Amino acid sequence: MVPRRLMVLQAFTGVGKKSRKLIYEILKLCTELCRSGTSISFAWVPRHVGVFGNELRDRAAKAALRGVETPTLTHTVSEIGGLVRSNIMTKWQTRWDQTTNGRFFHGIKPRGFKDKVYRQRRDFFSQIAMEYKYGEPIPRIEYTEEEVRTWGVVFGELLKLYPTHACREYLRNLPALAEQCGFRVDNMPQLEDVSQFLKARTGFQLRPVAGYLSSRDFLAGLAFRVFHCTQYIRHSTQPLYTPEPDSCHDLIGHVPLLADPSFAQFSQEIGLASLGTSNEEVQKLATCYFFTIEFGLCKQHGELRAYGAGLLSSFGEIQHALSDKATKIAFEPARASQQECLITTYQDVYFYTESFEEAKERMRQFAATIKRPFAVRYNPYTQSVEILDNTHCIASVVAELKGDLCIVSDALRRLQLIEKENEPQTPITNANFQPTTVDSIRQ
Repeated sequence: MVPRRLMVLQAFTGVGKKSRKLIYEILKLCTELCRSGTSISFAWVPRHVGVFGNELRDRAAKAALRGVETPTLTHTVSEIGGLVRSNIMTKWQTRWDQTTNGRFFHGIKPRGFKDKVYRQRRDFFSQIAMEYKYGEPIPRIEYTEEEVRTWGVVFGELLKLYPTHACREYLRNLPALAEQCGFRVDNMPQLEDVSQFLKARTGFQLRPVAGYLSSRDFLAGLAFRVFHCTQYIRHSTQPLYTPEPDSCHDLIGHVPLLADPSFAQFSQEIGLASLGTSNEEVQKLATCYFFTIEFGLCKQHGELRAYGAGLLSSFGEIQHALSDKATKIAFEPARASQQECLITTYQDVYFYTESFEEAKERMRQFAATIKRPFAVRYNPYTQSVEILDNTHCIASVVAELKGDLCIVSDALRRLQLIEKENEPQTPITNANFQPTTVDSIRQ
């Protein structure tokens, strides 16, 4: 029996004959619920593309029939654009335009919000982000002298700290970014160049965004190895601090580690864990993301180093986090997910792990506790998410894994043959020959 409570029912377009009976039953049930006083809201979901489209629609319909809420699940990488355009606009306007109660998004007044020239520049970047479509080259920007100077002040001060404060994976990728993407004090990198660089290294791609996204939408992007990146820069009057993300935070803080395969996988796995979960679970994952990928620390050579982008892009907080004044504890997702995220001040607590691999493994264990009636898997060939909730889907994955294991097994066999051929042959003589006997085995 369906509980008398608010139900979110997903209706579908292009329903075939096979599903008409099911839809009829749902509509009949809705009529009965309305008569009993239960409120119902309909979410109109577009047809999904690909082989799993019909399965997704039927699964959501059956869940609705059972009275189970089914959060919207982003299925393909091309769907991310619609989420960005529909969600960022309201937040952008709320942040810049004074509302009836005089509040701003997240309680933040961006530096320079009274500067008309700066606001017009931000509107220009916002328009680029709104009009961008997946697959197109990211428009190149002719940055002003003031913007390049602000970038140079931030990057120049941070470069002095990195040798003693940044993790080795970060330092390893900086030279390549300088050479191939123009990461220099006197130049602001172009998002298209950086996106192509990341795609060749780890499969990540950048997508321009006007400002804040919801936690669900931002994490959904990570699941597809898409990082939403800003093109605007903070106001020049306060170059070493900003309460909101900008190109200094995104490019200087995030990009070098997104070029590291292990870190890229860590980021994607948090995104995949968020797909199809409740708002409460998404918030927990977003908080864990905040205290790892934004403000995380790791031990290297017996010392703590920063790998969080919020630290690596903040001249003041990276020094504070690694000083004796900051409280630092071992990373436990269950504990970290309950910690308050501070936006306008330094964090009360910082979490550390022995390595990225340890943080990744702990997040995997935490993700396994999330209530979700299915597992998901990213298919890099089709850039889509596959839902694993029946034996047929799992059998398909196992078949692919068998193929990969065959390749790995063949590679190991070839390496062993090469090593055997290169081994020096020791001639057997009376001096080095010792026959094996039962007595020697017993000894």
